[in-house]
Amino acid sequence: MAKIAPECRYSEEHEWVATRSDSMAWVGVSAVATDALGEIVYLDLPEAGSEVTAGSTCGEIESTKSVSDLYSPVSGTVVEVNQEAIDNPALVNEDPYGAGWLFTVEVTSEGPLLSAEEYASKNGGEL
Repeated sequence: MAKIAPECRYSEEHEWVATRSDSMAWVGVSAVATDALGEIVYLDLPEAGSEVTAGSTCGEIESTKSVSDLYSPVSGTVVEVNQEAIDNPALVNEDPYGAGWLFTVEVTSEGPLLSAEEYASKNGGEL
């Protein structure tokens, strides 16, 4: 069963958000998503300085099984992109809540987010 990080909040599309400060947050994809996708081989992420909108597509994740849209769980300005994950997409499979984070955002608003408990209940993960 996929691990759910209790300190994160989650979108219906399986992205997670971890708040770094009042306005800064990390964004990544959950272990539930990485399990479903299989081996991730390519990431197309938003560029630093670009604007993302909660609930809107902001990139793609390609695996050996499929190509999936990446949705932003928050609105704001992308501050940093995880170049290590772009260079080595397997990091997202290996450590989705740590080294496999995708980008950071200076958040202006959030989309609808689930608590870790709500997300685990809906998706069968374990805390």
